[in-house]
Amino acid sequence: MKIKRVEHVAIAVRDMRKHMAMLENLFGLKLEYEEKIGTTRLAMYPIGETYLELLEGEGAQSKVNAWIARNGESIWHLCFEVEDIDGALEELKAKGVKLLDETARIGHGGSRIAFIDPESTGNVLIELAELPAGHH
Repeated sequence: MKIKRVEHVAIAVRDMRKHMAMLENLFGLKLEYEEKIGTTRLAMYPIGETYLELLEGEGAQSKVNAWIARNGESIWHLCFEVEDIDGALEELKAKGVKLLDETARIGHGGSRIAFIDPESTGNVLIELAELPAGHH
């Protein structure tokens, strides 16, 4: 598997607007885009070749809200950009790695994503993402 870079660090927050203002006012970061996927709203801030991803859940079914209830607002996961997500998942399965997503699904910015079970990664939630063609 070829990991190209740390694509983003995801932070679970209760009030995305408050955290957006903090990133913009304290650090001068510029929002690249916002989107909603299921019960999650996200905001992406580029920093060099990596992003900070703010995640805010909506409703009781939100995994983000469940995380915050257990752990408070905090870093939720790391995302590695991979060249070939299907190949990466096959390689991990062959190594006996537990996956939360057996196949890739659509995620942020139209990327194909999958999560690895933290039991296989030292209790760190890791997302793999294959970005769409033309995305930098």
